[in-house]
Amino acid sequence: MITDEAMNMNLSKRKPVSVGEMISEEFLIPLQLERQQLAQAMGISQQQVDALCDNQRAVDAETALILAKVLGNTAQFWLNTQQRTDLWNALHTPACIEHIEQAKPLINIAA
Repeated sequence: MITDEAMNMNLSKRKPVSVGEMISEEFLIPLQLERQQLAQAMGISQQQVDALCDNQRAVDAETALILAKVLGNTAQFWLNTQQRTDLWNALHTPACIEHIEQAKPLINIAA
């Protein structure tokens, strides 16, 4: 069973808003922008923006910096959004849970 400490990384039982949802719902729709326009502003292909918006591509540091510049927020905002999603997914995916539960603290191994 995953420890309470590990579960505390997941602040909510509800799945967090993903990067793709955030881009679409909080930026593209309210600003009435198309993905192609975002791609052009970011200097990347529309396929890359589609992958971000469809949650098929994770945000890395470079993408976070570009999104921050283009959308007027911070790279840390995008990295935190990605991290919350990654942690939630790991704590709610049976294969990941099984693998996490098999891990042993080093203190138990050294004793």
